[in-house]
Amino acid sequence: MKIDVFGERLKAARKIKNMTQLGLSARLDVSKGTISAYEQASSYPSIETVVKLCEVLVVSSDYLLGLSDNLTFEIGGLTDEQRNSILQFISTLETADRIISKN
Repeated sequence: MKIDVFGERLKAARKIKNMTQLGLSARLDVSKGTISAYEQASSYPSIETVVKLCEVLVVSSDYLLGLSDNLTFEIGGLTDEQRNSILQFISTLETADRIISKN
């Protein structure tokens, strides 16, 4: 597990799903403080909890654990124009990241 990215990725995946720490904690049957600790990298979940996180947030364990940069997510309820705007934004971020990485 790439310890340095787990908390960041967990937080990002939670926010994509418009969930609060309290909402996620209720779905996992853990305390809000536990979710906060995961996101701040002061504590790490068990394998069982990682599986539950993946199911609730609809992300792969590879993504959360830093083994893959591929984040898939559902963007239902959006118009085609809104979806295209999001995909263009993501493409712009990826291009910027490649430029920064070269320097």
